[in-house]
Amino acid sequence: MRTLLSFIILLSIKAFTKLFYTTEVVWINSEPSFDRIRLIAFLNHTSLYEPLYIGVLPVSFIWRLARKLIAPGADKTLDRPLVGFFWKIMSPGMISITRRRDKSWIRFMNAIHDRAVVIMALEGRMKRRNGLDLAGRKMTVKSGVADIIAELEEGNILVAYSGGLHHVQVPGQKLPRLFKKLKLNLEILDVEEYKSRFNTEGIQWKRDLTADFQRRLETNCPVADDKA
Repeated sequence: MRTLLSFIILLSIKAFTKLFYTTEVVWINSEPSFDRIRLIAFLNHTSLYEPLYIGVLPVSFIWRLARKLIAPGADKTLDRPLVGFFWKIMSPGMISITRRRDKSWIRFMNAIHDRAVVIMALEGRMKRRNGLDLAGRKMTVKSGVADIIAELEEGNILVAYSGGLHHVQVPGQKLPRLFKKLKLNLEILDVEEYKSRFNTEGIQWKRDLTADFQRRLETNCPVADDKA
């Protein structure tokens, strides 16, 4: 029942996006494919309205997400009465974590299984209007993505480069602006081939992989046409 409810909500979001927004999608060095995806690595986290990007996904993949999606969610977001409730029913696989490497992160990692599709915002926090996070720090990729990729043995990584949604909704704004253009670049990475690009081991491997996604964040995200 929870899977069906999640599927209906995700389809409703897709329909809402199609009705009220235009979406420009560019595939980087990849043919459009949603087969074998084990991780969706989302870059340029700017808004709680990023589920609007579901509009670009095929229905068959949305059904898979409703059944197999696992995602970490900030505890302060999931603890909010209305917003948290919406995220939890939209994705039953949403797991509350803190910003620290504590038991909540271990619980999330233990929940990943060989048929799961993991989605995460790699910066681990949201960009504000000034281009920095809430504490005034530069947006950087956190090392959690390396932990997840280390556990994957096969399949694909879908890297989703957001153009940003501040022209649709900035953090703290309740209602989104309609009839805007959403820009998204997508890239497929084969897990085995991608991991083989790094010839280091241990903590240095983790640092090198995190640095690679930082470079991707800084170079591959499209620029939104509209400003907030």
